[in-house]
Amino acid sequence: AFRSRVIAGNNIINALFMVLSAVLAIIFLDSVGLSIPQFLLLTAIFNAVVAIYIFTLVPEFLMRFIVWILVNTVYRLRTKGFEHIPEEGPVVVICNHVSYMDALIVIGCCRRPIRFVMDYQIFQIPVLSFVFRTAGAIPIAPARENSGVLEQAYERVARYLEEGEVVGIFPEGRLTGDGEIGPFKNGVQRIIRRNPVPVVPMALRGLWGSFFSRRLGKAMSHFPRRFWSRIELVVGEPVAPEQATTSLLRDKVAALRGNWP
Repeated sequence: AFRSRVIAGNNIINALFMVLSAVLAIIFLDSVGLSIPQFLLLTAIFNAVVAIYIFTLVPEFLMRFIVWILVNTVYRLRTKGFEHIPEEGPVVVICNHVSYMDALIVIGCCRRPIRFVMDYQIFQIPVLSFVFRTAGAIPIAPARENSGVLEQAYERVARYLEEGEVVGIFPEGRLTGDGEIGPFKNGVQRIIRRNPVPVVPMALRGLWGSFFSRRLGKAMSHFPRRFWSRIELVVGEPVAPEQATTSLLRDKVAALRGNWP
């Protein structure tokens, strides 16, 4: 019902602006005396100004669109199970960590904005840093390296969940070095102890061996050998917070990934 009302409201607004556009065309072409190319240039400039203004208000939506185009240009992506992510309300999503593209792939596929918790070194990668900041990503560091960044990260996570947002985390805490799913750290448990919300497991498949993975050692240090390769992002059913143990969540992600790293 809510979606129907939104679609109906959108249709009304579209019709209103179509009428206004026709009136403006009559005014500028007839009364002002602009030529058709001049009028089209004027409307293009107006559209650009409005687009920039909207970007300043909700930059994450434009950024997600750009990320979606980027991901689908680099990979042949197939998704499964996204109906398991609640359409509203706080939720934590978890995923295996195979490459530096993982967060971008998940962000570009999900209809809801995801605030990803990620290593502060990945967060600072040139170009990608702008994308992560715009998407509201949360940099985190080990306590032995920067305890202040660690505590700030958990505070931001709690605030996002209290506001009904989606928070994403890679429980392994690092990129896989052998293609297998590593041990899960206790970050998810710390999050849901403070904010008991559902946890949705995900699994990326097919990224091991890509340019952004560590298949050949250091990521992004060799010439890309695979172009437009097929990958999948599979989403499982939500796990209640009281059942979301570290071992259970790892088993869920491993089952979703299967034998395709």
